Formats: sequence, C-alpha cells, structure tokens
Amino acid sequence: MVSMQIPWWGKIGAKLLLSRLPFGYDVWQRLGLFRHGQMDTSEYAIRVFNGHVEKAGLINRLHGKTVLELGPGDSISTAVIAAAHGARAILVDTGAFARSDITPYQELMRVFTKQGLAPLDLSVCRTVDEILARCMAQYMTEGLTSLAQIESESVDLIFSQAVLEHIRKREFREMMQECRRILRPNGICSHQVDLRDHLGGTLNNLCFSQRIWESNFFVKSGFYTNRIRYSQMLQIFSVVGFAVEVTDVRRWTVLPTTRCKMALEFKDMSDEELCVSGFDVLLR
Repeated sequence: MVSMQIPWWGKIGAKLLLSRLPFGYDVWQRLGLFRHGQMDTSEYAIRVFNGHVEKAGLINRLHGKTVLELGPGDSISTAVIAAAHGARAILVDTGAFARSDITPYQELMRVFTKQGLAPLDLSVCRTVDEILARCMAQYMTEGLTSLAQIESESVDLIFSQAVLEHIRKREFREMMQECRRILRPNGICSHQVDLRDHLGGTLNNLCFSQRIWESNFFVKSGFYTNRIRYSQMLQIFSVVGFAVEVTDVRRWTVLPTTRCKMALEFKDMSDEELCVSGFDVLLR
C-alpha cells in the first residue's frame, strides 16, 4: 500500500478547516491531529528537562530552586521531574492543554525509581490538580497574563523547547520583558528555538503576507509561528536586557524554499539569515 504525503499547503487547508469544527482540543489531541510537543512521553520529557538543566549549569544544584517552563503543552511532566530534584515548577501556557490522564506521571515514577531517584509518592493522586498540589507546582494557562502575575526576581531557571517561535509576534517582546523581570539576578534561561515552518520543515510559512499570516484566522489554526528570524530574535533578547550566549546554530546548506515565493519582507534577507533553521541560546 502506497502512503500519501500531504503537501504543506494541504496541511494548512486541513487545519484551517478542522480548527473551526466544534470540538475541544482534547478530542484533536486523542486523534493525534493537533499536539503541543511530546512532553507527555516520559523519556522525552526527562531528556528535555535534563538537557536544559545541564546547559544552564544546574546539574545537582536544583534543590530549593524554582523552574519555569514556557509552553509545557500536553503535559505537566516538568512539575513531577522538578519535584524529584527538590525543585518547584511553574508551568505557563496559553491554554489548558495538559492531558487529564495521569498515566504519563505514573510512568515517570517508574522511570525515576529505575534511575535511583526518590520521586514524590503520587500513588494517592487521582487527578492532574492533585499531582500539581503534591509537587507544589503551578499550572498557569493565560500566557502573557499569567507571566505578569509572577513575582519579580522569583525564578531561577526558565526553559522552553521549540516554543518561542510560537509566541505571537505582537506579544514576543513583552513576553521576553516579563521573563527578564521574573528571573533572579543570578538566574538563567535556556531555550531551543525551531525556525522551520512546522508544516514541512522548510520555509513555506514565509510565503504569506504579514496581513494574512498574523490574522486571527491563521494564528488560531494550529500551525502558527511568529516568523521572527534568528538575528531579529537575538536583538530582542538584548534589547530587553539579557546577556545572550548562543550555544548551537543549525543551518540548511541551501535555501529550502525558493526566494521568489517568499513575501516581500523576507525576499531581501540574506541567505545566511534565512538558512538558520534553529538554535539554542542561554540568556542571563
């Protein structure tokens, strides 16, 4: 049987249609049509958490600290992982996307036990809210509004995994200002940013005008990225007061999308700029 790969424009059309149907996110989540990351997979969640902690230089130094994850997506796994290391977690997202099923967190307990860690006993917990309470964690789901409610200089580590590119363009600078405000003077941010189009892994998202791409119709359809390019994002980090350290840059050897198809604001950008497909950065 020959499998058919849906073209990027077909994915946009399908998501524009499906996102307008009268079903909640949990229905699409179960069907696997709309997902926010893979943090509901134990091994992946642990690997992501440990990777950012290592980059931040906080291995074996998390006890008593506060960790904030931007965009936890379909899971509150970070709350459980942080608690196993003696830390408290704050999870900030733009909606209540976390699965109500507690199976992923029971699996985390089994993995931790095998690794010789002493996780919290979650056996009496029956709901996500009970797990959050047991871990002394916060799950905040109003994006920028939630960040604004967090006490200044109260967070030791902020991290995100392929999330910054999804923050709405008009809110990006303010989000970074809020992160700067809530970070302790000796705190650190670790972010992995994916600049691909999230449709086919190229730059087809640059083919639309600003007016169309930033319209509510497109933004709320499940494929939005803010299209802020590499140097532009670094500049915003610096302007809001962060010291910026890029630790890795991923590039295409040639442009994956023909320049002539791009919207005017991107056509004049250099190949060097457009060929950056992603990067890792530390902010202090």
